[in-house]
Amino acid sequence: MSTSILTPHAPAAPAASKERRLVDAPIRMFHALFAACFIGAWLSGDSEHWRLLHVTLGYTAGGLLAFRLIYGLIGPRQARLGVLARKLAGGWQWLRALGGGALPAPWRQAQNLLLALAIALLLALAPLLVLSGWAAYNEWGNAFEELHEFLGNAMLAVALGHIGLIALLSLLRRKNLALPMLTGRADGPGAGLVTADRAWLAALMLLAALAFGAWMFQPAPANAAPPAQTHSKHHDHHEHRH
Repeated sequence: MSTSILTPHAPAAPAASKERRLVDAPIRMFHALFAACFIGAWLSGDSEHWRLLHVTLGYTAGGLLAFRLIYGLIGPRQARLGVLARKLAGGWQWLRALGGGALPAPWRQAQNLLLALAIALLLALAPLLVLSGWAAYNEWGNAFEELHEFLGNAMLAVALGHIGLIALLSLLRRKNLALPMLTGRADGPGAGLVTADRAWLAALMLLAALAFGAWMFQPAPANAAPPAQTHSKHHDHHEHRH
């Protein structure tokens, strides 16, 4: 007698999900907090009334950059800065292929190269922006104020270009390329890049940013002079000269 008649059929295995995790929670939190800091600092940059907010957001951005550097050196493989460096290094191969008349040109690689280049420019401009803002706030000279303003506008232009490029490529590929930075996941074949989401670390980042902001805005002692008073007078004098 066949044993297949007596043995019940095993339940069918569930279909494998096509969704894979690409970006972990700390990188997504860094992206969200840094974008919020930059937008808030850029909007409050010309206002003396919101100077404390501007400075607080600048210091917070500096702390986030320090975290990104450390996480990019000792963090998980998919978050390493070396991944970005390898993508940029692939640009030379693309240029050689294009110059050698290799047709059709690998345009998808060129698209990824442009995205990597925009990210590299943002990461390069951000520390200079924070340092020049710190120097300007501590009255190291008008040159730092002008440099800080120039770097802020340059970073805004690169950020807008980055967003526009993502929107254009999303339309061309018929896929939302910004979604992984929001949810950490994307549809497609292959194994996920993230083995541990580390949501606890993202939560610590958010709490640290909120705690620092609350500390910066706590009321000063009654006998203490406002920290921005000297800088405000200098700024007013600078504006009066112009």
